Amino acid sequence: MARLLGREPAGRFAVVVRRAKGGAVVIENEPHLLDGTPMPTLYWLVDPVLRDAVSRLESEGGVHRFEQLIEPAALAAAHERYAQRRDAAVVRRDLIVPGGGVGGTRVGVKCLHAHVANFLVNGDDPVGALVASGLDVGDLVVVNARA
Repeated sequence: MARLLGREPAGRFAVVVRRAKGGAVVIENEPHLLDGTPMPTLYWLVDPVLRDAVSRLESEGGVHRFEQLIEPAALAAAHERYAQRRDAAVVRRDLIVPGGGVGGTRVGVKCLHAHVANFLVNGDDPVGALVASGLDVGDLVVVNARA
């Protein structure tokens, strides 16, 4: 995982989406790093091919473009579902609980990577669905995801 992240992981995680041949695509992070720092990003896109493709979209103004294509109420609902999933995963209630929705934001779109990761795990993120529709994600398998 350190190779995929470009650094040692700073918290506990589980691989929740893999390629059919086994490569990690999305990890689910615990809501706190090992040092107790809040981690608002529950799902992290680690597959280098998908990560690079999404980075290209972001560098071409994709965050703003995709945000304009999504109904605000649908986006708000995705943020709420994400926050509920992350809150349900909190183990340490004595620490500051991370806030926000997808990518740590409460409104709009902050990070296409986070939306794609959320969609690949849960299938209910309208931004992630739209972005993923233009990517090759056909050989992915969801594993170990929370219901």
